[in-house]
Amino acid sequence: MSPATTHHSEAASPRTVVLVGNPNVGKSVLFNALTGSYVTVSNYPGTSVEVSRGSTTIDGQSWQVIDTPGMYAMHTITEEERVAREILLNERPDVVLHVLDARNLERMLAMTIQLIEAGLPVVLVVNIMDEAERMGLSFDLAVLEQRLGIPVIAAATARKRGIEEIRQAISRFGSSCGMPIAYSRLLEGDIAEVARLMQGDYVLSKRALALLLLQGDDEITALVTGVEGDGYPALVLKVKEIAFERRESFHLDLSMERKETVRRLMNGVMRVEGQRRETWSSRFSRLTVQPLTGIPLLLATLYFGLYKFVGGFGAGTLVDLLEGELFEGWFAPWIIKLVNGWIPWWWLQELLVGEYGIITLGLRYAVGIILPIVATFFIFFSLLEDGGYLPRLALMVDRVFKWFGLSGRAVIPMVLGFGCSTMATMVTRTLETVRERIIATLLLALAIPCSAQLGVILALLAKTPGALAAWGGCMLLLLVLVGILAGRLVPGEAPMFYMELPPMRLPQLSNVLTKTYTRMQWYFLEILPLFVLASVLLWLGKITNSLERLIDALSPLMHAIGLPRDAAVAFIFGFFRRDYGAAGLYDLQTAGLLDGRQLTVAAVTLTLFIPCVAQFLMMFKERGWKVSLMIFGIVSLIAFASGFLLNRLLLATGLLG
Repeated sequence: MSPATTHHSEAASPRTVVLVGNPNVGKSVLFNALTGSYVTVSNYPGTSVEVSRGSTTIDGQSWQVIDTPGMYAMHTITEEERVAREILLNERPDVVLHVLDARNLERMLAMTIQLIEAGLPVVLVVNIMDEAERMGLSFDLAVLEQRLGIPVIAAATARKRGIEEIRQAISRFGSSCGMPIAYSRLLEGDIAEVARLMQGDYVLSKRALALLLLQGDDEITALVTGVEGDGYPALVLKVKEIAFERRESFHLDLSMERKETVRRLMNGVMRVEGQRRETWSSRFSRLTVQPLTGIPLLLATLYFGLYKFVGGFGAGTLVDLLEGELFEGWFAPWIIKLVNGWIPWWWLQELLVGEYGIITLGLRYAVGIILPIVATFFIFFSLLEDGGYLPRLALMVDRVFKWFGLSGRAVIPMVLGFGCSTMATMVTRTLETVRERIIATLLLALAIPCSAQLGVILALLAKTPGALAAWGGCMLLLLVLVGILAGRLVPGEAPMFYMELPPMRLPQLSNVLTKTYTRMQWYFLEILPLFVLASVLLWLGKITNSLERLIDALSPLMHAIGLPRDAAVAFIFGFFRRDYGAAGLYDLQTAGLLDGRQLTVAAVTLTLFIPCVAQFLMMFKERGWKVSLMIFGIVSLIAFASGFLLNRLLLATGLLG
């Protein structure tokens, strides 16, 4: 039965609206505008793909809103597309909002046709109208609405334009599923022959299912097999018969007929006023993807964003204020005096305010040192994301990433890794192939420091001339070498790369603050408890002397890379949290235990060292035990081998002594 006729009653559970469309067409912005902060994000059952769900009330009716991963057609290729279609099949939506980019209306309208012929209750949202109008494009969407037989709404969701009209369309939407789409007599005959043999009850129309069966869609084939039962052999025989007869032309014929249908629909709908104008954003967009100008822009972005804003302002000014003046100068003395005065048990005093206390170490690191660094990075990342720079960065680095067996899409988790490697490891699930996910996870574990670790290391090494250059050179060299080797040795398919480019625009303060707030919520809910756990484990290690024994066991390794015995503490800290380890180096340098050479070797080895507990657990969740332990071993070997060689090189040359 069509979902258009299976609406929930007003008194029953909330009705459902599902957002679908290509990546980077503004679905998430519309989702946030509809739902506000009432959002949950979770893996879709049986997959590693995240799906956002929220709720809203429109004209007194409760609605569940689902934001699907990007999809280009009903015939799916990637896991994200398969999940998006599964949602359409399983959630039985009352309204499907198809969001597309007005600048690419003709190309994206083919998917609208497929949604309509699937019998889904579609509302078409023509988004990014502001950018299209600046380019000199104008639209008669009333004509398109009449031809399609569904509501068509002009919107610019990033500017809050069209939001109220979309809410009204959701509320007033009836049972219409659009005008019928007609193909050639030959193709219509093929569709009818297959559809006539289907006797089961489906969410999608039998016409759409017939087309997907004829395209060789494995998931739909499995679905129809289960529903049809004894009637399936005759159906599969007919599909094979038609597929064989049309084996040289079916896919091409279907594609060409859909293009011709779109061309007829678009006739008189879109006009170019004079010559198509180039806007400032399109000119700047072109500069960001051309290597001659894109690389200097990238370096400038990293310098002012990561080095000055995150490293200088976040790790410098804000950390000095929170950790130095507020925590060490005022809060710590007060809380230590309070705990020691009110709690008589020494072991509990140690747990709360001792050397590895939950308050004096865990909260000091988490709130005083790490929080300002992570917060400034999330602001920086949200600015890049909302301004539309990240997809262009992906496009520019795609050719380089091919050397590593990755596509430009991998730039998103790589850049996010500079904020939090645990979150970035989770985001690798958006990459297309298993091979790509393994390589990206390896590089994140090895050579991408998180913002907290990066901020502390930048602050430390900036005080020693040449140390920062040596550290950066080693990181870049190892990233390239390991990436190229992984691209050659890890088996699997080479990834395809295709990405929609949203318009470049000035970031909206409200969007940036919302994204930063959401990510900071994640930090406190997911990461802060790990700081507390690390403090408890270190406290247990101290009172049982097992920490001292572990330091003794690591002492020969520290000696081999030219570091004092006490440096082992920083590496133990680093396993609990990478930023713990960097902060441990800060304490060692402050105590005068490390010279310039030792500080550089320690920074390089610690950055390359095994990922923290949180990242390792995320690796296990995403990649499994076998791959996680393999990466653990490879990263540990490379880290200490690199530290050993770098120490020998610096001793031989006398640099940074």
